[in-house]
Amino acid sequence: MAAAGCACDDQRMPVSVLIVDDHAGFRTMARAVLADGGFDVVGDVSNAESALEATRRLRPDCVLVDVHLGDADGFAVADALASARGGPVVVLTSGRDRRDLEPGIQESAARGFIAKERLSASALGEFLE
Repeated sequence: MAAAGCACDDQRMPVSVLIVDDHAGFRTMARAVLADGGFDVVGDVSNAESALEATRRLRPDCVLVDVHLGDADGFAVADALASARGGPVVVLTSGRDRRDLEPGIQESAARGFIAKERLSASALGEFLE
């Protein structure tokens, strides 16, 4: 599999990713999967406030946001991040069935959705092309 990246001045630059999920185990797994797939995982945070702060500070190309954060609605966090001028690509994730979340996914400013069990570098990369 080719490394995730963008062509800039004829060089492949890794796409930077911030992971936002309230489960430490998922953050660890997602970090490993995405890093192994060529992404530059610049951070992982567990709540909405940290997501907003880390996005401002780290300026990732992409933010993977859990729909169900412990302290906030992941859809609202995704919308805040995606609507910022020059903001990152936002992709939602959840362990719940997509059909249960479809209205929120459709109304969200996020670029797309990946079920947690289907997370891979290639799945995330599809939303960055």
